[in-house]
Amino acid sequence: MRKINEIFYSLQGEGFHTGTPAVFIRFSGCNLKCSFCDTQHEEGTWMSDEEILAEVDKYPASTVILTGGEPSLWIDTHFVDTLHQAGKYICIETNGTRLLPENIDWVTCSPKQGAKVEITCMDEVKVVYEGQDLAVYEEQLTAEHYFLQPCSCSNISETVACVMQHPRWRLSLQTHKLIDIR
Repeated sequence: MRKINEIFYSLQGEGFHTGTPAVFIRFSGCNLKCSFCDTQHEEGTWMSDEEILAEVDKYPASTVILTGGEPSLWIDTHFVDTLHQAGKYICIETNGTRLLPENIDWVTCSPKQGAKVEITCMDEVKVVYEGQDLAVYEEQLTAEHYFLQPCSCSNISETVACVMQHPRWRLSLQTHKLIDIR
C-alpha cells in the first residue's frame, strides 16, 4: 500500500519535459519541510499498486511523473516495473536525499538547501532559486541538464539575472501556474 495525495492528468509545467502530457502520481509525506512546498503532506489515501495503475490507465499519456512530497518514501523496483509493464515512461521528481530504484527512466533532482543529496545518477537538476550560491550544486551534482526556477514565480527577475550570469543553467518557469492549470 502506498499513500497517495492525488493522481491527476495535466501537462508537465517545469524542467526538461515542460509541455509534455503526463499522469502525475503525487505521494503524501516528505522527509523535508520546505517553506514553499505546495503539497498537503498529512492528507492521502492508501492505495494498492493495482488501484494506482487503474487510475493511471484512465488517461492517454504514456508519461507518468512520480512526485510529492517525496516519492522515494513510497516507491520500489516492483512498483516501477508494474508501471513499465503497462507501457509507461517513468519520471521522478525527488529531493535526492534517499536512494532510488535503478529502473526509473528520468530522474529530476530538486535539491534543497541544507539537505544532503544521496543519489548520484540524475538526468536533470532543478533548483528552486532563493538567492543561494549555485557552485555547490555544480560541484556535487552531475547531470545533463541544469534548471533554475523562481520560487513560486515570485523572484523571476532575480532568477533570470542569475541564469544570465551562470549560462550552464537554464530558466525553468512553473508554466502550469502561469497558465493556470493543475
